[in-house]
Parts: sequence; C-alpha cells; structure tokens
Amino acid sequence: MSGTSIATFTQAAQQAQQWVNELADDLDWTDARAYRLLRSVLHTLRDWLPQDEMLDLSAQLPVLIRGIYFEGWKPRETPVWDRRKEEFVARIREAFRDDALDDPDEAIAAVFSVLDRHVSRSEIEEVRNSMKKSLRVLWPTD
Repeated sequence: MSGTSIATFTQAAQQAQQWVNELADDLDWTDARAYRLLRSVLHTLRDWLPQDEMLDLSAQLPVLIRGIYFEGWKPRETPVWDRRKEEFVARIREAFRDDALDDPDEAIAAVFSVLDRHVSRSEIEEVRNSMKKSLRVLWPTD
C-alpha cells in the first residue's frame, strides 16, 4: 500500500496549497503567514455570517479549505450578533498578536479576493450582501 495515494486527498491538498500560494503571492508573505491569515479570516467570516449563508459558502469551498473553515466551530455561539467591522478586524489582529499586521484591512481584502476568484459570483454576492456595509467594502468589486 505504500506509495499509493487517494486522488481526492492529493487534489484537496493541491487546492488548499493553491489558495495559500495565491494569498502569499498577493501579499508578498510566507506561506505559513498566509495560511494563518486565511484560517483566521475564514473562521471570523464563518462566525459573522448567518448560519444559512455560512453553510451555503462552505458548500463551495474545496474539501480541505472547508475543513479549515469548520475547525473549532461552535454552532451555539454563532452567528456573532455584534458584527461590526472593528470587531472583525480585532479578531484577525488577535490571531497575529505576536506578528502584527501592518494593514489588516489590506490583509482581509486579500483573503476576500481569493474567495472571489474561487467561489461563484452569485455566492459571493450573497455573502457580501449579508455583511454590514463597513465590512463589505473590503470585498473586491468588478
């Protein structure tokens, strides 16, 4: 059995690595730092979205990214009701407390751009429309 791989696992790892690589390239960061950002933004976004919308978005994520998205999820504590941009940014900053972000808005927008490139336009519009306007401005627009 050694030397064999399950194609689905290989593909999932490649897709996740592609997302991390894109984010790292967009921000000129290391892969490890980009992964930490992707993970923290996905978790915060998950907790900010109404549950129906959060689940709809998850259905369009590659399997390994979906696993990251749901990691540590506490359904009874979501969605967060005080969904202000300042609180969203504060959660991302907390994930980088030992490695401060120069521009958290730019970092968050970069993750939203990766989502924008890989998730259907209609789903992105639904996600954006379910967010408060102050946070919605970080999403790329056509």
